Amino acid sequence: MVFFTVLIIILFAPIVMSKLRIPHIIGMVLAGVLIGPYGLNVLERDASFELFGKVGLLYIMFLAGLETDIQNLRQNIRKVGIFGLMTFLVPFVLMYIVSIEILHYSPMASLLLSCIMSTNTLIAYPIVTRYGLQRHQASTISVGATMLSLLISLIVIAAIAGSFQSATPPSSIIPHPSPTIPAATVPDGSPSGSILASLLSSITPHPSSPLYWLFFALKFIVYCVTLIYLIPIVTRWFLRRYSDSIMQFIFILATMFFSAAVCELIGIEGIFGAFFSGLILNRFIPTLSPLMNRIEFIGNALFIPYFLIGVGMLIDLSPLFGNSPTGKVSLIFTVLVIVIIGTAGKALAAYLACISLKLPWKDGHLMFGLTSAHAAAAIAIVMIGMRLPMPDGTFLIGDDTLNGVVIMILFTCIISTIVTDHAARSIALDDRELIMRNNDGDDEKILVPVKYPETCHTLITLAAMMRNPQLERGLIALNVVYDDTDAEQNQQRGRRLLDDVAKQAADMDVKVQTQVRLATNIGNGIKHAFREFDCSEVIFGVHIHDNSSRVFWGDFAQSVFNGLTRQITIARCVQPLSTLRAFHVAVPSRAEYEPGFHRWIERLSRIATALQTRIVFHGRVESLELIDRYVTAHHKSLRAEYISMPKWHGVVDLMQQVQEDEMLVVITARQGTVSYKAALEHLPEELTEFYKGRNLMIIFPDQFGPAPDTITFATAQHKEQRSAYQELIILWHRLKRKWRSKK
Repeated sequence: MVFFTVLIIILFAPIVMSKLRIPHIIGMVLAGVLIGPYGLNVLERDASFELFGKVGLLYIMFLAGLETDIQNLRQNIRKVGIFGLMTFLVPFVLMYIVSIEILHYSPMASLLLSCIMSTNTLIAYPIVTRYGLQRHQASTISVGATMLSLLISLIVIAAIAGSFQSATPPSSIIPHPSPTIPAATVPDGSPSGSILASLLSSITPHPSSPLYWLFFALKFIVYCVTLIYLIPIVTRWFLRRYSDSIMQFIFILATMFFSAAVCELIGIEGIFGAFFSGLILNRFIPTLSPLMNRIEFIGNALFIPYFLIGVGMLIDLSPLFGNSPTGKVSLIFTVLVIVIIGTAGKALAAYLACISLKLPWKDGHLMFGLTSAHAAAAIAIVMIGMRLPMPDGTFLIGDDTLNGVVIMILFTCIISTIVTDHAARSIALDDRELIMRNNDGDDEKILVPVKYPETCHTLITLAAMMRNPQLERGLIALNVVYDDTDAEQNQQRGRRLLDDVAKQAADMDVKVQTQVRLATNIGNGIKHAFREFDCSEVIFGVHIHDNSSRVFWGDFAQSVFNGLTRQITIARCVQPLSTLRAFHVAVPSRAEYEPGFHRWIERLSRIATALQTRIVFHGRVESLELIDRYVTAHHKSLRAEYISMPKWHGVVDLMQQVQEDEMLVVITARQGTVSYKAALEHLPEELTEFYKGRNLMIIFPDQFGPAPDTITFATAQHKEQRSAYQELIILWHRLKRKWRSKK
């Protein structure tokens, strides 16, 4: 019944809030207030809320790190630092002055309350996710600033605790939950009975000692360096070895909780560890992948709503309506001061940063909305104050402040969600209009012929990364079978394969249209489907053949790229895409004069951005300058490098330089086009000799004009074009095999 009640709230809160045009996150918090022990007392705050609430908080921070654009974060590191310091200092200073002058708190209590207001919880981050703005500049700056302000606040709190002789043990900045407040969202420090925790506690100096800070910095550095080095190695090994979706999901969650647990052991909030692990795992989990979809789904459907409901269950509004007029007035005054000053401080910091960093006002609104809510960190800091004794026998934080902070959580959560929802909607609408204008007339529609189960998942993933999600156009998955005596059996096999493809696309939240097609020739079947669906490009896998065959392109590939004038991508991936470190793109001379020049740059840029990998372009200086100009204008966060390759013969040296965990991309051309050269005739033999069995992508760019061979059902004949060089090679190998057979 407990779980049923929570699920009913999770189900109906968004429905009711949408009718009222209120963000559904507010509905979760208000529902927690209503059903909690301080409301109708329908549910007690039992162990499930303690566990799931804490998991939900970690999940929010993990998703924030996982969905952060790392390159964007690097480019905006100065902005993150500026806003992080502002969003800490401005509320800190304002709250300290008001606490001393208006609330008449002691200096230590004022410092503690200032730390509460200088931190924030990304409680409105799911709203940003829903609008697809995780990688927006304002979101990246806000997430980074949140972690920076939290880290500074924890250091200040440690210094405050160190000034008390009976302070909490230095090995755990955050103490165990108070028995009077069941703080499910509060990391409860080092596990009692843990050998490692006891060992750290015994060797850690007292906070009043200068050695404490040196030891703290050492622990923090060792923690960060170890995770940065260890997690990528283990993750890359695991993802290459195990492809089972459930095992991968469990591995990712285990990594997150391990990082958070170790972070608490060294004396920092576990949410920092969850965020840090998300940043490290960022490049291994592409945004458009089934694994990312499962992670977001589980968090948004269960853990995060549990956390929000748990926050609401902590809020006690009864003191506002109590019988004691003096106490009620005092509490209302305290709440008003804390809410107004705390919110004003966050707003002032956001808009000052917006002005100083020359950002649009809508970015300032989003930054203010994301950084104005207080929840878990506020409760944790209040609990510290409740345990720090004063000389007169009282504690640093009293009941009025405690109740004021808890009620303040409700108001700041409401303010944060409303402002964030309004700002995110405005930014999303503006971005969508801009994208639609830039893509006006874009004929993007990708055809993916699939035949082999071992390659279809990679092809669909590549196609999903190539597409523009803002256009909301799905993929077309095609399976072509020969119209012979085994056609019925092959059709059934093709339908099963396409069902698997549709399931994978659904996991990535990508629409896909499937078709099994009969044809007397596979290549012509693909070309007929291409025309029927009015596709813009096609992507398929490299032909799988044995070593005795010298036909690199396979039975139908050459017929396809000689019969279509649109972009054709041929891919061979021998390892998971998420484990690739870089793309090396070989660009022939005069490639910039081809009609499809910008299309293949755009597609490769989208793939590299989704995978968070480097992309290195090799070609002539004239071509590289134009590529750099396009990438700078449309993909500023892309990690692009440019290396001069004056002669096409240098592609052989490039093949030998590309590592096993990198991909070689060759931009080739059809005969008779501007960038075609005789050296491209040797490409199949060179790839077979120098780049066999490794990650490869070959792209034939768009061409204007009709296809060399007009394809109709009446002329469905397979035609394969071979050069004189290829004919001599084939003749030579035939004579060699004949001579060997006679011998």
